[in-house]
Amino acid sequence: MTDKVLVIGSGGREHALCWKLSQSPAVEEVYCAPGSDGIALVATCVNASTLEQILSVVREASIDLVVVGPEQPLVAGWADGLRSEGVEVFGPGADGARLEGDKAYAKEFMSAAAIPTAEAVCFDRSEAALAHVRAHPGPCVVKATGLAAGKGVILCANLAEAEAAIRTCMEEAAFGEAGQQILVEEMLEGPELSVFAVLDGERIAYFAPSRDHKRIGEGDTGPNTGGMGAFTPVRDADDALMTKVVAEILEPSVTELRRRGIDYRGLLYVGLMLTAEGPKVLEFNCRFGDPETQVVLPAYRGDLYGLLKSAARGHLEVEGALDRRGAAVGLVLASAGYPGSSQKGVPIEGIDAKGDHALVFHAGTRRGSTGDPEWRTDGGRVLCAVAWGETIGEARRVALSQAEQLKFEGAQLRRDIAAQEES
Repeated sequence: MTDKVLVIGSGGREHALCWKLSQSPAVEEVYCAPGSDGIALVATCVNASTLEQILSVVREASIDLVVVGPEQPLVAGWADGLRSEGVEVFGPGADGARLEGDKAYAKEFMSAAAIPTAEAVCFDRSEAALAHVRAHPGPCVVKATGLAAGKGVILCANLAEAEAAIRTCMEEAAFGEAGQQILVEEMLEGPELSVFAVLDGERIAYFAPSRDHKRIGEGDTGPNTGGMGAFTPVRDADDALMTKVVAEILEPSVTELRRRGIDYRGLLYVGLMLTAEGPKVLEFNCRFGDPETQVVLPAYRGDLYGLLKSAARGHLEVEGALDRRGAAVGLVLASAGYPGSSQKGVPIEGIDAKGDHALVFHAGTRRGSTGDPEWRTDGGRVLCAVAWGETIGEARRVALSQAEQLKFEGAQLRRDIAAQEES
């Protein structure tokens, strides 16, 4: 007997999850709510966008496991609501998801667990925040404490930029309620690293670390985005480093979660900075990252469904490092104007072009109107061209070839993703 799984979400991350889950020998059918025209290529999309509608789909389709993709439903407690109805869920309850939904709480959590992180001060009034940066005029990071779709982090090189960032968050309300409280953090130096850990409440398994590039422009220039590309493995994330990450960050996190009575069954995404003093946490997220998921899953050798199902049941079948194969590189194509306002409805060419060891995940696309099969843009980040191979260099060359076949007016593409790994 094979199972049915429902993925909640509609972006590139969810496309990758559905694609990988559909490969499991234990899965009969993958559903996605609400899904998208792109996700419909690999899953059955259902029109459900509230918890009540999700529960209805679970009952009608006899769903065996729900995987929650985005952070908003997790922070809102959807996993709690589903579990209260006897549904098995991969995704933490609202108490665990608070690690992402409230950055001030996450800082307090890390302090309590003695987890290395940047020093930070929390403010809920702009006047106090402005006074603080004027008294400490060096480089800093201004963060909205709430959910801001990956865009609520502003790197400030000097006092003028810090003052502008504070006003953007707190006075201009650029991030809505998410920015009404902010953190002003010390600016850490070093390369970033993303670690995805699967938790079952007690045990830990982790995927091969990955690295994404958030700046819009090549050479890591321009404003932050949700991510313009990613790759795995990462040369400076060797076994010795991961042993340190497990001992100093992941294990203390699980211990502190249990101390607080939080039964965390889901994905803990640890965003790290590899500083001269060692790895330090930039942020915790309560779900798979985007676009890192689009490279981590193609590089994962195992059965994703079995892994997530066992974690949801509180009996993780595999612990420690998860098997991977070769390397994977993903290149995001974004609309003109992104990360600001972006164009929608622009025709896309080349989606159906196929390459060896390559595929395209849809993040913001839609089919044309009835009778018009043409693909069109429907968001900021539109597509992610992914390829895998024995080495980063091989994967990168194929990913570039795949990306260059995807064409739409105003497309933004970073061609330098993972280039430093080849030097």
